[in-house]
Formats: sequence, structure tokens, C-alpha cells
Amino acid sequence: MTQDFSHLSKEEYHVLREAGTEPPFSGEHTDRFDDGRYTCKACGTVLFDSNTKFKSHCGWPSFDGAKKDAVVFVPDHSHGMMRTEVRCATCDSHLGHVFDDGPADTTGKRFCINSVALNFSQE
Repeated sequence: MTQDFSHLSKEEYHVLREAGTEPPFSGEHTDRFDDGRYTCKACGTVLFDSNTKFKSHCGWPSFDGAKKDAVVFVPDHSHGMMRTEVRCATCDSHLGHVFDDGPADTTGKRFCINSVALNFSQE
């Protein structure tokens, strides 16, 4: 089955389908802390709940956990680094990366996600 990504802007396509990154502190969801849920901009899969979002001051929206089975992890050795890429489990879109420097009182994870990869809806 071929998916249609024609609804994505040039920047959204670059991030989601070509594993790009938006500039830090540029995204609409970086400082959003409303109650709601975050979905994949490419396919609409629910990825994160707002109660998992925290202030990391890294420049991108940060979450300490994803919805069960909503994301997959891929080793990423680009740019001379060893990281773990986060992709949408439904459409395989690049969302960002996950690191082990999140809040110790929860999961210890920091899902560093591009704002342009997400839609937000209030609950």
C-alpha cells in the first residue's frame, strides 16, 4: 500500500520522510503544555500524551514516553554520533531521537521530537 504524503509542507516532508531536523526553538510545540495528545503529522497515529511532556530546554518538544506500540527505534550512526532514531510505527516517518537523559523520577528517557512532525489536539 502506497501512502500519500502530498499534504505535507516542504519542511514537514524533509523532516518526516527524509529524516531532517527543524531548527531548535523554532517549533510551535516546543513550549506548549496544554492538555491533549500529539499525533503523527503524516498519518495521524497518536504518539504522545501531554502528561508525558516536560521542559528539557533542548529546543524541541520533549516527552518521557510514547504511546504503547506507536513508535519504533532505529540505530542512527549519522553525523559521527551513535543515537537512537524514533519513527512512527504506522507510516515509518522520522520523528526525532530518544536519549537516556530524561527525568529520573519517570522513565529516564527524553524523546526529542520535531514539532513539524506533530499535530496537537486538546482532549
